[in-house]
Amino acid sequence: MGILSSMYTGYTGIQGQGEALSVFGDNIANSATTGFKTARPEFKDAVAKSLNGMGSTQATGRGSKVGNIRTVFSQGTLTQTESPTDLAITGNGFFVVDGVDGRSFTRDGSFHFDKEGKLVTGEGAKIQGFQADDTGKITSKMGDISIDRAILDAKGSGKVDLFANLDSRVDTAMKFDPANPDKTSHFATGVTVYDTNGAPRAVTVYFNKVDGHKWEWKAMAKGEDVEGGKPGEMKMQGSGSLVFDDKGRLAEQSTDKASFSFNKGSKSDQKIEFNFGKDIKNGGDGLQITQYGSNSEAYKTVQDGYSSGTLGSMKFEDDGALTAYYSNGETIKVAQVALAKFESPEELLKTGGNKFKETRSSGQPTIGSPMSGGRGQVSSKALEASTTDIANEFINLMTAQRNFQANSKVIGVGDELLGEVINLKRT
Repeated sequence: MGILSSMYTGYTGIQGQGEALSVFGDNIANSATTGFKTARPEFKDAVAKSLNGMGSTQATGRGSKVGNIRTVFSQGTLTQTESPTDLAITGNGFFVVDGVDGRSFTRDGSFHFDKEGKLVTGEGAKIQGFQADDTGKITSKMGDISIDRAILDAKGSGKVDLFANLDSRVDTAMKFDPANPDKTSHFATGVTVYDTNGAPRAVTVYFNKVDGHKWEWKAMAKGEDVEGGKPGEMKMQGSGSLVFDDKGRLAEQSTDKASFSFNKGSKSDQKIEFNFGKDIKNGGDGLQITQYGSNSEAYKTVQDGYSSGTLGSMKFEDDGALTAYYSNGETIKVAQVALAKFESPEELLKTGGNKFKETRSSGQPTIGSPMSGGRGQVSSKALEASTTDIANEFINLMTAQRNFQANSKVIGVGDELLGEVINLKRT
């Protein structure tokens, strides 16, 4: 009977609008949930009844149903915080977390370090990232992001880069005397290097011009700092020569000795390379050290050693790299946050706790570093706010309420008509 069918049609409308009310209510309830993405109900009409058999275009509907509840992955507003471990994604991507329920994905970046030094969510799930090697270079190896280096081991100097100009106008008559280097050299500059125990050691590099285009250099340390040395005297530890062209550029160079034997427990024969740049002979521009007609001067000296240090602070960069800052002034990359990208993020399964699970419809995640392969940027001291628009959700709520009431009227009218049919027997 059509009357009964109309009542059923009204019932499907009530059921669907009830689901919609639940969805809109959930959006409103999560208006303050970090990283929350609003959902919307998508309705479909129910299977229709053909009036003239199969294939007929004349049919009556049998109500509606919620065909899908789709999560809308729009960008949420970034809110600033004071915690350096709060992270927010601008653009595509999800943080990768490993918990007791396996691997999940989230946009909620309210993280912290636990007692084991691992970066975790509020529920204790571990954040995944790419690990760095001992030199701070990010590798492709994935694992838990953690601070394992509370103390940075000392590193002995292995290379010294020297940027300078040597005056081409000086007289070549002066001969270098190792016993009196300060008065028998054309130019000298000092540099602090570190022995294998991380102790600072003073080294002075002396330069002497031996002909129109050639200079010799000697690296000397204090006698009290090296094996076999005498206090108050300088002892040679490195030496070499520099040859310049007629334009004052470094044409070629050679090193005769670069072996430092510091005392007080340091390793003997520590190799320290003195680098004056790539010379013209080897394809360089020869401009790191020059021989121009101006006063000799050292512009900059850089060496790669350091003493031991303790962890002072940490910072996440825009590329998701976690950088550790130590008391000795050194910085080193510890790890890099990994981001997962899905071809169809709308098909991810919500599992609660601001987490999503991979499904067959979502496709497998492509995991990589931020700002690569279409993945977004990671911001530190920020969190992504919920995408819930309260005003819009209230409008949706009121619309669903009116639709609910209208469908209840369909049932009411059907009930009245059915009453009239029943009353036909009494008349």
